[in-house]
Amino acid sequence: MGNIVAIVGRPNVGKSTFFNRLIQKREAIVDAVSGVTRDRHYGKTDWNGREFSLIDTGGYVVGSDDIFEAEIDKQVELAIDEADAIIFMVDVETGVTGMDEDVARLLRKVKKPVFLVVNKVDNGKRAEDAVEFYALGLGDYYTVASINGSGTGELLDALVETLPEKEERVEEELPRFAVVGRPNAGKSSFINALIGEDRYIVTDIAGTTRDSIDTKYNRFGFEFNLVDTAGIRRKSKVKEDLEFYSVMRSVRAIEHADVCLLVLDANRGFDGQVQNIFWLAERNRKGIVVLVNKWDLVEKDHKSVKEYEKTIRKQMEPFTDVPIVFISALTKQRIYKAIETAVEVYKNRSKKIKTSELNDVLLPIIEHYPPPAYKGKFVKIKYIMQLPTPQPQFAFFCNLPQYVKDPYKRFLENKLRENFGFNGVPISVYMRKK
Repeated sequence: MGNIVAIVGRPNVGKSTFFNRLIQKREAIVDAVSGVTRDRHYGKTDWNGREFSLIDTGGYVVGSDDIFEAEIDKQVELAIDEADAIIFMVDVETGVTGMDEDVARLLRKVKKPVFLVVNKVDNGKRAEDAVEFYALGLGDYYTVASINGSGTGELLDALVETLPEKEERVEEELPRFAVVGRPNAGKSSFINALIGEDRYIVTDIAGTTRDSIDTKYNRFGFEFNLVDTAGIRRKSKVKEDLEFYSVMRSVRAIEHADVCLLVLDANRGFDGQVQNIFWLAERNRKGIVVLVNKWDLVEKDHKSVKEYEKTIRKQMEPFTDVPIVFISALTKQRIYKAIETAVEVYKNRSKKIKTSELNDVLLPIIEHYPPPAYKGKFVKIKYIMQLPTPQPQFAFFCNLPQYVKDPYKRFLENKLRENFGFNGVPISVYMRKK
């Protein structure tokens, strides 16, 4: 299970600095998901070998303080619902404010671990001032200075202690297809169209991803779990359109899926929020199928499929090798095609290519188009193999790996795609010293 830790608190207490600090140290290893939700508010980090997703709720709010009053309650409620642990950040310079008290009031009722973190404590005087935060009724607090990172170690030690251990999933590992997309794109109607009158369902399993609904589905001689993120606990108090909400929901579903079926509304197109979810799936190295829903409504405008598809692919660059299926959940047009496509993508993602075959096909191509020389040095690629990972990763062994730049890696990726078919699946290409 991917654990989610949410950082809450009023504006300007230093949530983002703290978040960036934690994600940054990880930047070198895992690309923090940039481009997701405008700025970075979602990223993975780890501490003492425990990996978790960190969500900074601060960046989801625009506008003045009074708008913020209403919003912060919403965010805290979301964090309470969705996260495994909550970091509540306050600022020693301003002391306890009315807004801090509001947040504390909501958090006192929570059964989850809540960490009260007093920021900007960078000298002894301020450490003494921090005592007033006992008044919030949340017990002990941690003092940090997120600008230089002091104090974060103790906080993280305590934090990872409380995170639930990874659940060992005992059930047989069926492929998991997650239906994701922004609210109102038609995720529920797509799932209902599939499942509605169908006699193919084997069982309903209570959701493994907290409370998304998993449906075991058997069709075309293929069994899989369908993960529905659409109809999860529509809480009246949480406005469905809250961007933060759909991102938080998608994070969990995507991290546990093999293939993501990204449903978008044909009338709205591949807009910002859809792109965020797309890149979230790509960065997590999941298979992706894009489903353009409500196509029956657009067709009347004679928008050609080709044109529409071209626009979307332009926005997906550089990862354009993704199947796009035009569907209508309402008229059930091509909904089985959507599932067949997801099955193909799943098979592509678990495809293993023999080393001999890789070398036979690619080495001649590389000889024809070698990597460009760098500072008068020539790169020679001697040998290629696929790494034993759950998703396709390839190692190219050569004399000077550091001189092979991104454009050439993309060229290699494209050749892998042309020759071995990895439609819908992100590929990683690594240069290794021979």
